[in-house]
Amino acid sequence: MVEDRMFTVEDFEGPDGEWDRLLSLFEGSTFCHLAGWRDVMTDDLGHEPFYRVARDRAGEVGGVLPLVRVRSRIFGDYLLSMPFLSYGGPLGSTGAQEVLVESAVEMARRLGVDLLELRARTPLPGNLDVSDRKLTVLMDLPPSSEELWENGLRAKVRSQIRRPMKGGMEARFGHDLVYPFYEVFSRTMRDLGTPVLPRSFFEAIAGRMARHLVFCVVEHQGRPVAAGCGFLWNGEFEITWAGALREFSREAPNMLLYWALMEESIRRGANTFNFGRCSPDSGTHRFKRQWPSRDERLPWAQWSPSGTAATPNPDSAKFRLATAVWSRLPMGITNRLGPLLSRSLP
Repeated sequence: MVEDRMFTVEDFEGPDGEWDRLLSLFEGSTFCHLAGWRDVMTDDLGHEPFYRVARDRAGEVGGVLPLVRVRSRIFGDYLLSMPFLSYGGPLGSTGAQEVLVESAVEMARRLGVDLLELRARTPLPGNLDVSDRKLTVLMDLPPSSEELWENGLRAKVRSQIRRPMKGGMEARFGHDLVYPFYEVFSRTMRDLGTPVLPRSFFEAIAGRMARHLVFCVVEHQGRPVAAGCGFLWNGEFEITWAGALREFSREAPNMLLYWALMEESIRRGANTFNFGRCSPDSGTHRFKRQWPSRDERLPWAQWSPSGTAATPNPDSAKFRLATAVWSRLPMGITNRLGPLLSRSLP
């Protein structure tokens, strides 16, 4: 337990509903802060969560911080907020955030982890190192999809969206689409040479956070060819995981996928479309910037006793050979082994 003159930090052991009600008190909360992740990280990925609150002298909660420890003999030992996601750093007043950060560093030191990483969307108080290796891409949404189509999108983008439509492709929505989503997503990850998260992970979030989660699948003659899922929170929709089959790339089903999700976001009252995180100047980044969007740097705060600068990244030079080999393995093998490895690649 960490104390300062104003706040005491302690573990939160209350029900999920109480934690989620606290989120409404603090500016900057995201879907990554939701209590539902606590069970997902424990039951479906086998990690150890620590949900922390900062209380003032009157016992009122002034800030919150979800943390998860991800340990692997192969990839290392990490304390993160939040693993597998882009956000989740401390919320609350400046004083509460300061003591939550101090508490997280103390916990990281006590546990002996290789890296503490607080994945915040805005700079945190204190003097922790900041990594800017990732950014997210945002687009303002007008009140209607018609306005976005006519006044927001360039002619080239509209043409790319029309192409799959002319080819008979259609978009569907629903929480019953986990299996077709995963069929596309797992193949996309294999082709990229990256181990895929287990299907049970997506089934779990569909069950625990259905209110905020959107699944979309683009089909061609009944076959899923592009798919994505993401979260709607406080007027912002983020597409968090997505993929498209390479053999259909000339028909651009991914463009219809993104357009359909933009239409659905507007229909649900969102005012911002978040394309999700990526590395600066990557191919993914360039794809996102063809839409009328803007970059937002992610100032992730870090502490490491050994100088560890990042969690394991399959895109790095260190894993280049493994990535090349993985992309050539049969789907049956990658779908069995991938979930075992991906749990430790946060």
